[in-house]
Formats: sequence, structure tokens, C-alpha cells
Amino acid sequence: MYATSLGADGAELCSLQPWQSEEFLAHVDRGREFIGRFNGLPDVVTDLAAARAFLTAYAEKEAADAGLIRGIRLDGMLVGAVILRRMDVPQGTAEAGCWLEPDAVGRGLVTRAARLLIDWAIRERGIHRVEWWVSAGNAPSIAVARRLGMRKEAILRESCPYRGERHDEEIWAVLAPEWTGSARAAGA
Repeated sequence: MYATSLGADGAELCSLQPWQSEEFLAHVDRGREFIGRFNGLPDVVTDLAAARAFLTAYAEKEAADAGLIRGIRLDGMLVGAVILRRMDVPQGTAEAGCWLEPDAVGRGLVTRAARLLIDWAIRERGIHRVEWWVSAGNAPSIAVARRLGMRKEAILRESCPYRGERHDEEIWAVLAPEWTGSARAAGA
């Protein structure tokens, strides 16, 4: 399996494919309640068939150059993921996202993984603008956007219906010229 080191703690960024759907479902099950506070993934990945369908959809997005998913492993165990939910290479735009199991929080895993993913999108795929859409109540995800050098551009008031309530969403973004300086400062 191909993997990229995320640092000295043994964390890695790796491929997630449909044949790994059992492991993916076990990961979602371990973090179901925690992940589901702000992310609809647990509502979609409810059983093995749904896990396979989710990973297949991302494999198809990657084949179409329209998005991708990468797993975050810690000591060999899948503990989270970063995604490009959408990627429009001709327009030069992408939307990044993430999630983690509760036991993996507080180690900088998402920041390190998202930094690699965004750097790849900008440097290798020519993406000019990477967005980060986040519930206004999701302080950890907002902190990641800040650490990545993104700027808050908008608050979409009550734009996101989720589990019976309407939530505000914030849109954060970084542009390629801004990222170049940010990535160099971070040692990328």
C-alpha cells in the first residue's frame, strides 16, 4: 500500500479504496457519535453496502479527476480521513473536508493531512482556490482552517439543515498565491 508519512508519530496519509469498506465501516462505527456532531458521514455509512458505495463514489470521483479521499492512519489503524468533496480542475476550484475518531483528536493529524492534500491540489492539479465549508459551531474544524492559512469569507446563515435543525455555515478559503507562501513557511 502506498502511504505518505505525516510525521514522527507514525501517522500516515493513505489511499482508501472500495475493497477496504469493512475497515472503513469499523472506523465510522468507532467514531459514529463524535463524527456525527457536525458531519453527515455516519448517516450515510450505515452498513457494509453503504460503506462500499461511499468509497466507490470517491474512487469514481478520483478516476474522473473530480475529487478524492485519503485515509489517516495512526499506528496502522484508520482513524480519520481528508477529502476533496469536489474538485473542478478547469475552473481551478476544490472543496476540502475531514473527520477523525475521538481518540485521534488533538494530535494535529487533520492539519497535517489537509496540508498535504491542499498542497497536492494546488501544486499538482493547478487548483487556484480551495474552500473549507464548516458548521459555525465546529470550533476544531475552524481552527484547522486558520492553521492552514485560510480566510473566512462568508457566513451562510441557517443554510444547512442537519438532523432537524438549521445551522450556519462558514466558508473559509485559500488561494494558490497565498498557499505558496503558507506552504513554504510550514516546511512543505
